[in-house]
Amino acid sequence: MHRLRDLADRTPASRERYVDLLRALAITAVVLGHWLLSVVTYDTHGRLTGHSALESLPWAYPITWVAQVMPIFFVVGGYANAASLQAHRRQGENATDWLLGRTGRLVSPTSALLVTLAAAGLVANLAGVRWMGLSPGLVRFGVWVASIPLWFLTAYLLVVLLAPTMYRLHRRFGVRVVLVLIVLVAVGDVARLAGSESMAAGNFVFGWLVIHQLGFFWRDGQLPDTPRVWIPLLVGGFGVLALLTLVGPYPVSMIDVTGQHPHNASPPTLALLAAATMQLGLVLMLRRPAERWLHRPSPWLLVVAVNSVVLTIFLWHMSAVVVLVGVLDALHVLPTPAVATLPWWLWRLPWLVMLSASLALLVAIFGRLETRPRPRPTETPRGLPDGVARTVSRTAPRLVLAASGYVAVMLGLLDNNLAPNTHAYLFGMPAGGLLCYLLGAGTLRLLRSVATTSVSREKPSEP
Repeated sequence: MHRLRDLADRTPASRERYVDLLRALAITAVVLGHWLLSVVTYDTHGRLTGHSALESLPWAYPITWVAQVMPIFFVVGGYANAASLQAHRRQGENATDWLLGRTGRLVSPTSALLVTLAAAGLVANLAGVRWMGLSPGLVRFGVWVASIPLWFLTAYLLVVLLAPTMYRLHRRFGVRVVLVLIVLVAVGDVARLAGSESMAAGNFVFGWLVIHQLGFFWRDGQLPDTPRVWIPLLVGGFGVLALLTLVGPYPVSMIDVTGQHPHNASPPTLALLAAATMQLGLVLMLRRPAERWLHRPSPWLLVVAVNSVVLTIFLWHMSAVVVLVGVLDALHVLPTPAVATLPWWLWRLPWLVMLSASLALLVAIFGRLETRPRPRPTETPRGLPDGVARTVSRTAPRLVLAASGYVAVMLGLLDNNLAPNTHAYLFGMPAGGLLCYLLGAGTLRLLRSVATTSVSREKPSEP
């Protein structure tokens, strides 16, 4: 607590505290939304299964226009990435080292999650199948549920990879970049509505990039919190969203619901972009009172505390569900009331309380990976041959290795995301994807440990 209080006290006056609040609120909303909508039950064979309660709550679909907060997370990401790029360029660092710096906080906690899940899957398959009556399909389903957060993390990692290029395009072409991306999303939507899902795969990139670009405009001061800005965004976004969903061909829910077509979040549709515009208007409307509130010591300390482990909270919140369900099932005390009945609503409160305790334990164990200081790179890290250190410190090899490692990390995550959720995998996930991820993460870790030649020994060509 002393460290957090000291960190809060040392916050620069120029820092946009509201951005940190929005990040904390967005992740908290994702966690609570997943927990509230998680339905765990038994199938006809007595095996654990699950689905989303939203399928049985159509009246709640309009609520998702605000409750689907991933657009806010990507807007905040755009703001933070723009600020970070500006700072690194002032220090004379290149895009490769900026990317390696951003991966430090993202990849290390993710590696801990994947390795832990793979180890648990291996043990469950080798021992649980024999001694506890588990099936390999159930083991995979548990790992798949725990790794649900990796869907959005994969998309965010891709956006971060493209951020230096997209920020340069933003500085040169401004709103025209956004318009081109929106047109590409529209083309993908038309293909999906025509029955060609594969033709819309690019929307996983174009859609989130549109929202991420909005953060660039905010950071550059082109989205002031004045009524002439936030009113058109709020009202216009709401109006377009209502037309696209209540009149047009898009589902009302911004959270994917089984059986509805097309899904608005995977990949993003024009309807989700309209929701993001509406949410941005709401965010700008509330900025000034929120900033005044955040300059009080207690609220700001809470925001700092949450943000210090925010990625750990996000990554492990579905693991908390798996742990709790496993314990209650083993004790034969897992309630499975029908969705939307009075017993189901009453069960939500103890369910959230127990999940909070489960997640708190996981954060206490794994949160230190996010909060510990990152070691500074050196020219000759201990245990690394001098020849290897000299090679990876040079600009060209460093760029190739960084790009290769980053792509390997994303491909490894994507392989797990797309794999069947009940297939019999020895590690509870595809071994090839796990190996690909670990090789990529290891490469990035190696590069972060070695100081780049351009910073440590050469004068930068630009300030």
